Amino acid sequence: MQKARPKHLALWQIRLPLPGIVSILHRISGALMFAAIPFMLYALEGSLSSAERFAAFKECIAHPVTKLFLLAVLWAYLHHACAGTRFLFLDIHKGTDLKTARATAYVVLAVSLSLTAIIGALTW
Repeated sequence: MQKARPKHLALWQIRLPLPGIVSILHRISGALMFAAIPFMLYALEGSLSSAERFAAFKECIAHPVTKLFLLAVLWAYLHHACAGTRFLFLDIHKGTDLKTARATAYVVLAVSLSLTAIIGALTW
């Protein structure tokens, strides 16, 4: 007897384990940093070109939406660095058992969010 397979994949019913969520967030953070490169280079070029453009840059940085964007890029950088370090250890077969993999995934999330909150609070 053959099982009836579902016709549609119900993505909202899939419950990923924490290491899977960290893996997906690692990819999202990398894509976010890649997408932010042109904006960051434009801001850097503008801030270094003249005093007037630097003043405009400071005014732009003071806007709350810009601060949220920079906070998101900061989180992306910190999460990508923490998760990347975790994945390097996994590549050399350190921490591959289930309990350690779940614990390190939790540590990656906690450290990246904590550092983002601390650095964001200091620079806001």
